[in-house]
Amino acid sequence: MAVATVMLVSASVSAADDLSSRYQDENGDLVADLPDDESAWVDPETLVFAYTPVEDPAVYADVWAGFLDHMEEVTGKRVEFFPVQSNAAQIEAMRAGRLHVAGFNTGSNPLAVNCAGFVPFTMMAREDDSFGYEMEIITQPDSDIDSPEDLEGRTLAFTSESSNSGYKAPSALLDSEFGLVAGEDFDSEFSGKHDNSIMGVVHGDYEAAAIANSVLKRMVSRDVIDEDDYRSIYTSTTFPTTGYGHVYNLHPDVAEDVKQAFDTFEWEGSALQEEFENSGEAKFIPITYEQHWDVIRTIDEANGVSYDCD
Repeated sequence: MAVATVMLVSASVSAADDLSSRYQDENGDLVADLPDDESAWVDPETLVFAYTPVEDPAVYADVWAGFLDHMEEVTGKRVEFFPVQSNAAQIEAMRAGRLHVAGFNTGSNPLAVNCAGFVPFTMMAREDDSFGYEMEIITQPDSDIDSPEDLEGRTLAFTSESSNSGYKAPSALLDSEFGLVAGEDFDSEFSGKHDNSIMGVVHGDYEAAAIANSVLKRMVSRDVIDEDDYRSIYTSTTFPTTGYGHVYNLHPDVAEDVKQAFDTFEWEGSALQEEFENSGEAKFIPITYEQHWDVIRTIDEANGVSYDCD
């Protein structure tokens, strides 16, 4: 199956809520509908799951193993972990029909929804149902960069163009709050992933970096870095975190079983609990793309972002 190249492009009018022409949205909830033609439904023997590549995928294969065993029990299907290396690869895998269930990072959710038929339905949250993370701009402890204004004439590391906290949010906020535009007022480069940006700052490869503090907290908790290895100069408002869901044409019975797997997973004593409690998460809660990603679509609109899906 040919896979269309998914690109972020600049546009004077945002099309962040426009689905690819291959999908329909009759109920107006901004995500692709299940096809009316049952022959278009997919009911694979093996469900393929991928977690957003915020760090080395090898780190998360073991973290998700117990959950995927639970999904196998609930769905009656074999479930395979797919270690994707980039947001683009994850989106194109779902668009091509090779990925059935996934967690897409905050910034790539709109791209996955509009271009790959992703239907998010749940998100990690704290025990009190609160959720989210912040974008932080970090630098070295002894740097003379003390505030975002000091980035003028310097170099800031982004992660990837599809990342909310690693590119889209800092681009919009630096422009709106400080009048700083990448390529005009400061230089930028792309590290590929949040852990690359964080380690780049720690090792002095980057003067500063825009990152998700949920990743930062987990790296500190695993003793990958120490809190004294960096200094934060900016913290944003709270954003929704990774959205989990399924491809739009997954057989509805299977899709319900997948949802049930998330609803009934026991966090206590699990590898998910051990990993994600470091950033506050303790359970899955129901969400909708229309409501919970409104702020992200607003950021995309502020950045003049649309999606070239076809």
